[in-house]
Amino acid sequence: MREHRTFFLATALAGLALRLFFFVYFPAITDDSRIYADIATNWLQHGIYGQTQEVLSAKQIVPTDTRLPGYPAFLAAIFWLFGIGNFKAVLLTQILVDLGTCLIVADLARRALSGRAARIAFVLAALCPFLANYASAVLTETPEIFFTAIALDGAVAALNRMHAAAAAKGAHWLWAATGAAIAACILLRPDGGILLAAVALYLMADLMAAATRFSVATRLAAPSEKTGQAPSLPGRGFAGRALFLRGSAAALIVLVFALAPLAPWTIRNFRTLHHFQPLAPRYATESDELALRGFNRWVKTWIVDYASVEEIYWSVPGDRLAVEKLPARALDGAPEAKDDPAERDATLAVIADYNQAQEMTPELDARFGQIAADAIRAHPIRYYVVLPLMRVADMWLRPRTEILPPDVRWWEFNDDAKQSVLAVGFGLLNLAYVAAALLAVVPRPSRTGIRWVGLLILFLLLRSAFLGTLENPEPRYTLECYPAIIVLASALLAPAKPT
Repeated sequence: MREHRTFFLATALAGLALRLFFFVYFPAITDDSRIYADIATNWLQHGIYGQTQEVLSAKQIVPTDTRLPGYPAFLAAIFWLFGIGNFKAVLLTQILVDLGTCLIVADLARRALSGRAARIAFVLAALCPFLANYASAVLTETPEIFFTAIALDGAVAALNRMHAAAAAKGAHWLWAATGAAIAACILLRPDGGILLAAVALYLMADLMAAATRFSVATRLAAPSEKTGQAPSLPGRGFAGRALFLRGSAAALIVLVFALAPLAPWTIRNFRTLHHFQPLAPRYATESDELALRGFNRWVKTWIVDYASVEEIYWSVPGDRLAVEKLPARALDGAPEAKDDPAERDATLAVIADYNQAQEMTPELDARFGQIAADAIRAHPIRYYVVLPLMRVADMWLRPRTEILPPDVRWWEFNDDAKQSVLAVGFGLLNLAYVAAALLAVVPRPSRTGIRWVGLLILFLLLRSAFLGTLENPEPRYTLECYPAIIVLASALLAPAKPT
C-alpha cells in the first residue's frame, strides 16, 4: 500500500461511493433483520437473549436459540453506541467492514500470488456490486464474508510460515487467529463450520504429504545392503518429521480456537432451554414449534430456483400455496411420470387441504413427507444428484438481485426496461467473476502459480456440496465464497509465479 498509495486510495474511494449508492437507494431491512434486531434489543435492554412474542395477549420476551449470537451481538454493540434500532448506523458500520474485507482479500492474493495480483483483487473486491449490495442489508453476509476472508488469509499466511523452517515458530499465532476467525463465522451462521472442515481437511492432506516425504526420506537414508552406508541426504527426513509435527499442532490449535467459543452458547442453551444445542435448530424453529420436515423434504423433490423460494417455500405456513406457480415437476414427478395421475392427485389433495386453513399440522406435514418418500423412491438419482446440482448452479449463476427491484422471474422480462437491463447486467457480471475463477484453475491449476490453491478450491467445493442439500437455493449463500473467487480470478491477470 505504501508503494501504491494513490491506487489504493482511489480504488477505496470508488468502492466507498458504490456502497454509499446502495446505502442511499437500496437499503434492505428484511424479516430476518427484524428478528436479529429484536433479539439484540432484548439482550441489551433486559439481559435476555430472546424474542418478543405475544403470550395470552401480552408481550413477553421468550428465550430462544433460533439464531446464533454472533450477529445479535454485533447489532447490540451498535445499538448501545448509536441508539436502539439505528439501522443506518448498522449499515454504515457494515460498509466500513466490507471495505476492510477488500483489503484482506488483497492481502490473501498477495500471499497466494503476487503484489500485482493483490492490486487486481482489491479492484475486483472494491467494485464488486454483490458485496456492496449486501453491505447495505441488515443481514449476516457482510461480517460473515469479512471473517471468512480473515480465516483464509490467516491459513495461507500460517502455511507459508509453517513451510519456511526459519520462521516456523510464529505460525501458531497465525493458526490461532485462523481458528478465532472461523469461530466468528460459526457464531454468525451455522454453515460457517464448512470453513473449519476445509482448513482441517487441507491440513490433513498436507500432513499426509509431509508424512510421505518423511517416509521416503527415511527409506533413502537407510544403510545400503551393499555398502553398509547411508546415502548423503540433508536432514535425513528430520525436516519432513518436523513439518508433520508442526502440522499436527496447527490442526489442534485451529480446532480449539474454532470450537471453544461455542461452549458458552451450548451451556446457555442447556441451562435455559433444557436441551443440547451447540449451533441453532436446522429450520430455525422454537422448541415448541413444528419443524416442517415432511414439507421441506417434499420441496426438495422438485425445487431448483430462487423464484420458487419466494413464491412457494416462504409462503408456508401462513399464506396460500399457489398451485399455479408450482413447476410441472412438483406435480408430475419426473418427465416419464407425467401420465400417472395418482401422484398428481395426491399432491393436489394435500395442497388443497393446507390452503383451507393455511396452517401446517403434523398430519399435513406427514402427508407431504409421504409424497416426498414416494418420489424419492421412484427417482433417487434425480433427488440425490440431479436436483442438488441444479440448485447449486442456480445459486452460483443467478443474477444477484434478490434484494434489488428486478422481478424474481427476471428471465420473463416483465419489468420495465431498466430493471431488465439491471438483472441481465448483474447476471453477466456474476458470470464473469465465476468464469474467471474457473479459467484460473481449469484444466491445469499449476499454471496459475497460486500458493495453496487446493485450500481455496476445497472450500468452494465443500460449500457448494453443502448448499446442494438445502431446500431454499438463495444466491446469497454463495457470497461467502467470493473472497476465494476473487483471488482465483485475479490469477488470470497476475504473474504466473508468486513473488
